[in-house]
Amino acid sequence: MSTRRAIFWSVFWIVLSLLLNGAVFLLYGHQKAAAFFTGYIIEKSLSVDNLFVFLMIFTFFDVSSVHQRRILNYGIIGVIILRGLLIFAGASLVERFEWIFYIFGAILIYSGYTMAFGKERRVEPEHNLILKLFKKFIPVKNAYTGDHFFLKEEGVLYATPMIVVLIVIETTDVIFAIDSIPAIFGITTDPFIVFSSNLMAVLGLRSLYFVLERVQRAFVYVKYGVGVVLSFIGVKMLIADYAEISTLTSLAVVVSILTASVLLSYIKRAVTGTMN
Repeated sequence: MSTRRAIFWSVFWIVLSLLLNGAVFLLYGHQKAAAFFTGYIIEKSLSVDNLFVFLMIFTFFDVSSVHQRRILNYGIIGVIILRGLLIFAGASLVERFEWIFYIFGAILIYSGYTMAFGKERRVEPEHNLILKLFKKFIPVKNAYTGDHFFLKEEGVLYATPMIVVLIVIETTDVIFAIDSIPAIFGITTDPFIVFSSNLMAVLGLRSLYFVLERVQRAFVYVKYGVGVVLSFIGVKMLIADYAEISTLTSLAVVVSILTASVLLSYIKRAVTGTMN
């Protein structure tokens, strides 16, 4: 996908998300609309970090740009299904066990700290347990064969590196969901708002990937901003019984932190560009 087309589709999905946000406002009021928008921003920000990992996976497996688009198509479908299952499972847990909020809060604080100050997440496909199990049942070809995930030779079914990359992407997303699902529940427990905001954040990932592929070095501080946001939501969940932070306040804090991280990234790029 060309950069121009990727930007167009990224903007299209963002505008569509804002229109849905407007519909939520008209149908359910400003509180639900603010929860949707806050959740959407958080999930979109986490998706950016997710996409950088996708980029590392494609680099590791030497996936051509032609094949990347097909893998992303199926990968995003899988992400939507997995996130949906995890969201409704999470909603059920929250409804039955209120103390789960403390666990979610602790997870978010830890995740936020490690994202901002810990080591970068490393992708190690050779240690992926699901991939190892898959290879025990189906032999894998070493070379790419067109855009096929499987092929049959002399009556034997083989997997191609395409399906291997897809498996790694899907299992990696499960790890990221451990951050994103508790984060959205820190804003609202309404299953519709949680799922719809998450869905809209995910739908534009394919085009956003091709934009970030070109500008990945421009937003060096965004991961720190996302880390601070996760920690803030975690603290919000832990102190919910003692001090309530409104959805509108959460929205203002999230937007301010992420805007500051983008501006700092831009300033650093401008300064280093001038010095070079």
